[in-house]
Amino acid sequence: MIDIHCHLTFKDFDKDREEVIEDAKKTLKAVIISGIKPEDSKKALVLAEKHPGFIYVTLGLHPIHVSELTDKQIEEYMEFIRLNKHKIVGIGEVGLDYYWVKKPEEIQRMKKVFIGFLDLAKELDLPLVLHFRQALEEGFRFVTQYNIKKAVFHCFSGKKSLAQEIVGQDYYISIAPNIFRSKDVKKVAKTTPLEKILTETDSPFLAVKGGRNLPQNVKLVVEKIAETRKISPFEVEKAVIKNVSELFRIRV
Repeated sequence: MIDIHCHLTFKDFDKDREEVIEDAKKTLKAVIISGIKPEDSKKALVLAEKHPGFIYVTLGLHPIHVSELTDKQIEEYMEFIRLNKHKIVGIGEVGLDYYWVKKPEEIQRMKKVFIGFLDLAKELDLPLVLHFRQALEEGFRFVTQYNIKKAVFHCFSGKKSLAQEIVGQDYYISIAPNIFRSKDVKKVAKTTPLEKILTETDSPFLAVKGGRNLPQNVKLVVEKIAETRKISPFEVEKAVIKNVSELFRIRV
């Protein structure tokens, strides 16, 4: 099994990070961690160096952190990503967030920065890990209009009809533990072609039973997808491994 999106650099793991990783290695083939701002991204690269062949990295700028950085800092961060392109498997997470970002001027800047990361992903020929909160349809329009070829819609929360449009454009959908709470996500997990499904935990968030989530809990997501589709978990796992290999160019 593979967790394609988690945040092992977060302070939630400061007390037992290595224990969590070693335990995850018992059941997972790989995890992909997402650097969401400059300092976090540096930590992500260090962590991946400590666990080669198991921890992989995507680097981006979460939309809620855009307002914390000046234009110059964002330019410097993008250059940092360019310099480390051989150490990463994707750009992300990046996107739009209307749940947390409300001010018109911040929304406009968030969109501008997002477009900058779309261009960066094309420049570096890397897939995008997309975050759209209360912005799924608009975000989908952005990536199609900018002719993005490879992308995954992380922690998908939309309806089946939108999911069908997304996979129709050859993008991937990542199913997270919100499948346990959302009828829409269950429908998406049931009807989306297996060759376009990925699995994640978004750890330390989205724990099924509250508290801190862990990458190894992706097993629960795999099992729920299998139950929804009335197939074996092994079939889901096999498909996800193939999809990860094709999207992120990871061989596990």
